Amino acid sequence: MAGTWVSCPGRPKSFGMFPRASNLLLGILSLNVAWFVLYSARLAYSGLMSEAPSEVSRAFFTGAPVSNALLAGHMLAGAVLTIGAPLQAMPVFRTRWPHLHRRAGYALFGLAVVTGLAGLGYIVLQGTVGGWWMSLWFAVYGLMLIWAAANTIYHALNKDMRRHMEWATRLVILAVGSWIYRMHYAIWFGLTDGIASNDRFTGTFDVIQVFAFYLPYLLLAEVILRYRSRSSVRLA
Repeated sequence: MAGTWVSCPGRPKSFGMFPRASNLLLGILSLNVAWFVLYSARLAYSGLMSEAPSEVSRAFFTGAPVSNALLAGHMLAGAVLTIGAPLQAMPVFRTRWPHLHRRAGYALFGLAVVTGLAGLGYIVLQGTVGGWWMSLWFAVYGLMLIWAAANTIYHALNKDMRRHMEWATRLVILAVGSWIYRMHYAIWFGLTDGIASNDRFTGTFDVIQVFAFYLPYLLLAEVILRYRSRSSVRLA
């Protein structure tokens, strides 16, 4: 039957269902994050090359080359990861070009590690504009990104395709997290004109946002993954 996995050890039956829908949704996601990728790359380059980086963005600091380099590295690697992760997860990419998929997976793992470590280094040196609360949840986000990438690679090398694809799902969510963060703000400001938010990122909406841009989506994915895992066991 079209769209159904051929049974083999370690391959999850549920993940092969509806590949066309998966291709479409991941393709749409990739198109939607494209603007953010270009924005982040341009901002990182401008902040790194400017003689007055603090005028480019308040996240950059004049006379702080190390933290500025870490931030620029975080933004550049994160930009590529943001669009690369959903493209990598498309079934058509995995099935038609498996060797390229494998090589791209190693590259995305490296990008995730650079993105996470550079962001954590920046937090240690400069903190975040929202203070310790934002720094805490952004640090958790960075650690989870690295952990998800490491597990995605580990289970692929271990030939456990079910766990590999589960961790890949988590990685995609985390990879597009920065885009989700900004989309939440765009929607909120469009609907409420910015109620409960301020420039110091200490408003009620701001303090919820620092974890709401990734934790709820991870929890939802976890529920779906566990349901599909139980369903595949019953069908086996």
